[in-house]
Amino acid sequence: MCAPPPCQARPRWMGRSRAGRCRQHMQGCRIMDATLSSRISRRRLLFIGAAFAGSAVASSWPASVLAAGALQRWTGQALGAHATIQLAGAPQPLADEAFAAVTAEIRRLEAIFSLYRADSELSRLNRKGKLSAPSPELLAVLTLAAAAHRETGGLFDPTVQPLFAAYAEHFARADTRSTELPEKSLDAALAKVGFEAVRFDADAVAYARPAMAMTLNGIAQGFITDRVAALLKGRGFDNVLLDIGEIVALGGGRDGRGWRIGLKRAPDQDTVSDRLTLTDRAVATSMPRGTTFDAAGRFGHIIHPRQGLVTSSVARASVVADNAARADALSTAAVLMTFEQISQLRARGVDIRV
Repeated sequence: MCAPPPCQARPRWMGRSRAGRCRQHMQGCRIMDATLSSRISRRRLLFIGAAFAGSAVASSWPASVLAAGALQRWTGQALGAHATIQLAGAPQPLADEAFAAVTAEIRRLEAIFSLYRADSELSRLNRKGKLSAPSPELLAVLTLAAAAHRETGGLFDPTVQPLFAAYAEHFARADTRSTELPEKSLDAALAKVGFEAVRFDADAVAYARPAMAMTLNGIAQGFITDRVAALLKGRGFDNVLLDIGEIVALGGGRDGRGWRIGLKRAPDQDTVSDRLTLTDRAVATSMPRGTTFDAAGRFGHIIHPRQGLVTSSVARASVVADNAARADALSTAAVLMTFEQISQLRARGVDIRV
């Protein structure tokens, strides 16, 4: 089993820049992890400008418990990405119990969606082309992916993994100076792409064409964030900021008026281009050059499912939605859209920032 590419996450709260999200993993571990390890930078680069302070919090915990509690923080990993949670309104023992449950839930979900683990449901599906008795969570994510695939005209497509593997192998060659794959290699990879060829129901998930493979990192990160948020809310925590690859803000934040979140303009800039105030909402940001195939940082990792590598119209796309899974999928597709397509998405009610 290959080790996951190092993510080089560098979390800094109260005005932090994040780098190092490993967005995809090489299919079947045929390509050395080192191919991209020195180039990986986090595709989600978000500035979080709010934290709980003092007693201006809203929570379902009794006042006597709140008085004894304080802001508690948890850090960990989810699908190779650095993850952080800020939780208020509980003393340390209650927070420790909640964070233990969070850790267990993330591990359980990684056993379904991870491309880093050879024994995960997704890895076994990619290896064999079929998975019997899929988990309800895998079916839920595939159902969400199908909806995003339709909504984006096919631009959100988890079956791009063979394309990613082909480009990773291409750029791993020392003499590579071009973005262009040989036509034969590109055509062979494109023939393996197409979410419409994924069949799934309660009995099995199967690929209708040979040598297909999926990466669900463009939606599973958000799904995991949503599940952890639901877990914490079910335990009575309703004023929480979660950053588990995507952002979910529960409650009103420090002053009850919402969590303040800043969105960076580009991976290599510290400028905050958009400032959001969120309450019970999620936000996801995609940057094509947040992770690049080449050391010079020219060729980004978000791949068009019908064309391969393309030049994006935007440096960043952020989507605010009711849940992180939807925001994750739509932000991934948005960076592949023309400005006209982005306008059409907005006209259908999608809150998208570019």
